[in-house]
Amino acid sequence: MFHKFSKTAFFILISVVAGLSQYTSNVTNPDKSKPKVAESSDLSYRYASSISASTLRDHLKILASDSLEGRETGQKGIQMAAEYLAKNIRNLGLFAQNAQKGYLQPVAFTFSKWLDTDLYISGNRYRLLWDYIALPELNENKEIITDKEVIFLGYGIDDVKYSDYKKIDVKGKIIMINKGEPWNEKKGLSYVTGTTDTSEWSKNLDKKLKIAKEKGVALVLIIEDDIKKLVENNRKNLLSPNLQLGNLKSIVLPTANHVYISSTIAKDIIGKSDKKIIDARKKLAKGKPIAVKLPTDFVINMAKDVKVLEGNNVVGYIEGKSKKDEYIVVSAHYDHLGKRGDEVFNGADDNASGTSTLLELAQACQQAVLEGNRPERSIVFIWFCGEEKGLLGSQYYAENPLFPLENTVANINVDMVGRIDEKYKDNPDYIYVIGSDRLSSDLHQINENVNQKYSQLTLDYTYNDEKDPNQYYFRSDHYNFAKKGVPAIFYFNGTHEDYHRTTDDIEKIEFEKMANVGKLIFHTLWELANRAERIVIDGEIK
Repeated sequence: MFHKFSKTAFFILISVVAGLSQYTSNVTNPDKSKPKVAESSDLSYRYASSISASTLRDHLKILASDSLEGRETGQKGIQMAAEYLAKNIRNLGLFAQNAQKGYLQPVAFTFSKWLDTDLYISGNRYRLLWDYIALPELNENKEIITDKEVIFLGYGIDDVKYSDYKKIDVKGKIIMINKGEPWNEKKGLSYVTGTTDTSEWSKNLDKKLKIAKEKGVALVLIIEDDIKKLVENNRKNLLSPNLQLGNLKSIVLPTANHVYISSTIAKDIIGKSDKKIIDARKKLAKGKPIAVKLPTDFVINMAKDVKVLEGNNVVGYIEGKSKKDEYIVVSAHYDHLGKRGDEVFNGADDNASGTSTLLELAQACQQAVLEGNRPERSIVFIWFCGEEKGLLGSQYYAENPLFPLENTVANINVDMVGRIDEKYKDNPDYIYVIGSDRLSSDLHQINENVNQKYSQLTLDYTYNDEKDPNQYYFRSDHYNFAKKGVPAIFYFNGTHEDYHRTTDDIEKIEFEKMANVGKLIFHTLWELANRAERIVIDGEIK
């Protein structure tokens, strides 16, 4: 579960939300003095009652088994899981949006990692993640980049008021640049803008890399003052293969190949030319661009392993009666972390629990159809791949929807509902609810009302607080709907000591608790699918 932010993105987000108003962040304890509705004549109660702990166990036993090898996107195990899901919804009688393609929505992912990235300067070896940073997804595949000189090119700017590229041919060359832009320290003005404001050249590094590409530069070396901090922020990305949405194998990047280098590497490149660089920096401080050719024996290997992996979202739907062109989307991701060596990350709670719950929700809805009680609106069930890689499967669906997003009334997302966290160790009848009031107060109130009427679980909105440091609202698949303006509600049991560990196994799942949460979700889904008017959108997309 959960796409993880880089530290930089996380702190930017915190600073953005810090000043905003809070959404619901309290705990709703139901009034248990009032009896729950428990009559089979009530359709919501009747069909929710068909959600059983034993059937959830049967599904989860298969989905979290070693044979599925941790269901990692693009690997054999998740293909087996997709086949299992498709078989089950076919047997239930759900429709496929495209009869020819069946229940699978193909999603391509590009996998890239470095094969060899050692950097040599006059025979001195420097290592990736120690002395420099280069991200494979932002660089083209080049076996060897080498030259007998590196050109120090100031700030790498090419602007009307200031250009480092004047009177210098850099085609096929390696250049070394500073971040930022030249600044008149006495007047406090930028030589590029002529004002106290910095230019886009400082704010957007891609602008420098794009002009370098246009000029034919072979490689850009960017001097990084704090390489340790940059390494720390990017270590996770570089230690595991990078996965990007789409088939990008043949894509030509608009930016030049580039490497962030430490001041140690920069000094090694400068070598005995330090006096020339000192003089050059003095001229740059006066707004006078100058290029310095630095003789050195430079070699770097930027060979990558690039593969295109195929994943699938699994999609089945029930057609509505009077409002069949309006849709409720119910979702869960079915991928997990795969295996490392012989150790399997089975992901029983994350998210075989949500995956199994969706199967039971589909069963309950289809039972209603078979008994002649078809819902008024259409209900779409989607199992997403690629969530653990950055919400990629849901991103693909949101950008390539099988059912129009403007006609999608709401998204109900289920991610980790099979365990009990430390806070509620003495009360299994709870669930964390996130996002319900962000875009629609109707959605929030519907969930509250049906919970009081049928389920009477404790509804905890702690993680819905805008200032909550976990920022879970932005980190599961519902967010790709919410940012497109579709109201979304997210059900979650909280984290635990087995989160993202090989110990997240079926033996620790609380199936009765899971069934009770599934019943609450069904009641909310049934109300959304059958109420006379669609819910009102009265919140802001943030």
